[in-house]
Amino acid sequence: MAITPPQSVLKVFSPIDYKNDQNESGEISLNMVGGGLINHTFKITYGKIKNILLQQINKNVFNSPEDVQENYINIWKYLELKSGGLKIPSPIFIGESPLFIDENKEYWRAFEYIEEIQVFPIAQNAKQAELTAVAFANLTSLLNDFDARLLKNVIPGFHDLSLRYKQFEESLNNKSAERINTSGVLIKEAKKRNFYILLFEKIRQSDQFPLRVMHHDAKIANILFNKNTGAVICPVDFDTTMPGYFFSDAGDMIRSMACTEDENSTNFNGIQIRKDFYKAITNAYQAIMGNKLTESEKTHFHYSGLLIIYMQALRFLTDYLNGDIYYQVNYPEQNFDRAKNQFKLLENLESFLKENYNFII
Repeated sequence: MAITPPQSVLKVFSPIDYKNDQNESGEISLNMVGGGLINHTFKITYGKIKNILLQQINKNVFNSPEDVQENYINIWKYLELKSGGLKIPSPIFIGESPLFIDENKEYWRAFEYIEEIQVFPIAQNAKQAELTAVAFANLTSLLNDFDARLLKNVIPGFHDLSLRYKQFEESLNNKSAERINTSGVLIKEAKKRNFYILLFEKIRQSDQFPLRVMHHDAKIANILFNKNTGAVICPVDFDTTMPGYFFSDAGDMIRSMACTEDENSTNFNGIQIRKDFYKAITNAYQAIMGNKLTESEKTHFHYSGLLIIYMQALRFLTDYLNGDIYYQVNYPEQNFDRAKNQFKLLENLESFLKENYNFII
């Protein structure tokens, strides 16, 4: 549902004296940015004075907006002091606070608005996939010495594969016999791959796999490109940035960019791994991270896509069995189709790795 920022919010973030709906340099204009699926985001123009990016944090997704913004501030401050050329949008403070709570108890924040940008919803070629991988690897590399434990877990268990499998098992006890029967083949696919859970537990319990600062939503849509030069400016949307393991961001990029079809496609026979995209992502990411990856992380690196795709397949299947309580659906079987899509992608990635990397699953 579309919303409009209340006047109190526009006033508090105004860079100049505010009177009603206008200032001495012209009217205030609002333009919604992006699809608004999680947070509501606006470009606010205060006459000829200044543009800012204004955002309402979704309390239904993020139970503690304060923690979300605290994480961002900690990362922003660290990167501001770090030599490496990565600058992320500066937050706008109200006094000493980076958040404003309006009369409806909604949380708002604002950032500097970066001009002359371009955002791509999907990677159009392998070069864009490579640039995306370089950007996220550069972020992780620069934050290598940042203590990940200082960040709050804003969505506990977000990339916890053991938890996702437990939720899947619990969904098998629901009362929808029809959906259980419909999902029989996919349920078998999920169960026969539970060896991935053992791998995840090995990662979690070994000091050879350190906790890292992971973006947790590493896709090209979260990279700002300069629309004049095509160069990467910076990653954005740090809301899910929190402690995690090496596979999360690389796996996200493989899942979202290396496949010929997106997760909503029902062209199941068309789901393939694009070799040039896969190589662009994995080679670029590993080249930037270099020796910052442990030997165990390097050895297990190509499990990244497998773990993330399997996790997402479980999440879609679980939600379908639970009656579509998490993901928004446009038709009754969409979560089933999404799960089928991801299991097909997982199967194809397994075959791709065996054929091209002599990978033993």
